[in-house]
Amino acid sequence: MKVFFDVKELYYTTQYLPVFKELKKRGVECKFGVYRNPDFNDVLQQVVEAEGIDAVWIESEKDSLAVYVDNAPDWIFFGNSYPWLNQLPGKTRSIQLGHGVGPKMSYYTKSDTPMDVRFVEGDRRYQKLQEMYPKDTFVQVGFAKLDPLINGDFTSFDLQANGLDPSKKTLLYAPTFYPSSLELVPRSWPDEFAEYNLIVKPHFFSIAKARYAAQRERIDEWRKASNVYIARKDEHSLLPFMATADLLISEASSSLFEFAALDKPIIWCDFLKLRWTYRGPLRYRFERRMDQDIKNYRHLGAHVGHYRELKKTVREQLSTPAMFHKQRREITAQLVGRVDGKASCRIADYLQANS
Repeated sequence: MKVFFDVKELYYTTQYLPVFKELKKRGVECKFGVYRNPDFNDVLQQVVEAEGIDAVWIESEKDSLAVYVDNAPDWIFFGNSYPWLNQLPGKTRSIQLGHGVGPKMSYYTKSDTPMDVRFVEGDRRYQKLQEMYPKDTFVQVGFAKLDPLINGDFTSFDLQANGLDPSKKTLLYAPTFYPSSLELVPRSWPDEFAEYNLIVKPHFFSIAKARYAAQRERIDEWRKASNVYIARKDEHSLLPFMATADLLISEASSSLFEFAALDKPIIWCDFLKLRWTYRGPLRYRFERRMDQDIKNYRHLGAHVGHYRELKKTVREQLSTPAMFHKQRREITAQLVGRVDGKASCRIADYLQANS
């Protein structure tokens, strides 16, 4: 059996790697089709070397088709839709394995173009996809990205080695790129939260895209503080930081649900900087962009409607981390699925049973 992983974006790798390692243990031939990206080529090369990946470098999405036709794998994992499915070799079957469990409607609509199988996480996602696409094949496996955390198969972030104080509680701030709270968190944040270690893990687009220059300026201001650690570009995985942090702060993003699956407290930021084309009477555009089903999961944890509420809420959640325990367990089952470190095994089992 020959398997390819389509790496159109760097952040797909955190979902792919646990599956790759499980397949490799079983003697399956695996290759990664890695798309060149001028913003992240150096990081992609580091990942390839560190993980012992057999990589085929791809210049563009259109060029990827020639690679897959030439190699004719049995299976190809895709992190999103793929426009040339019907031109793949007849023996090649397609798999969709999403990189997150977040609130955007694109989670569902990427199945508009059906693949041979889509691996999904929790009960609710599985049921809704079945309703939307009754003729397609969905297999519920859990969330492979979390397997290394559950199994201890990773190196956690070392506070002391990175200049932070191990005696302090650690807050992980993982803002998304849009819509984001980042520019509404003031430059004075590190001073106001001096009693905590602050780890900031920006989204890749915040680091690389020209339109998010204001976000980078704010991050660079925070970088000067002694209690702040800004994740480097090559620290592409959130997992080491999740393992070390006591609490996560983010907007409605996949990271909230991933962190809550570890039964740790989260704070959900409702203060967002929206583009003018999404404000006032045009806010319906923002609502349309988001999965409205997400409103059913707002009880996952504490919410803050303004930055000024953040410090009080942080103290409250750290002093009573079990406050939302029941809600975290309930929502994890619905969206993330089984958190037993075996999602990758279930995926590998399916491939071997259907090859």
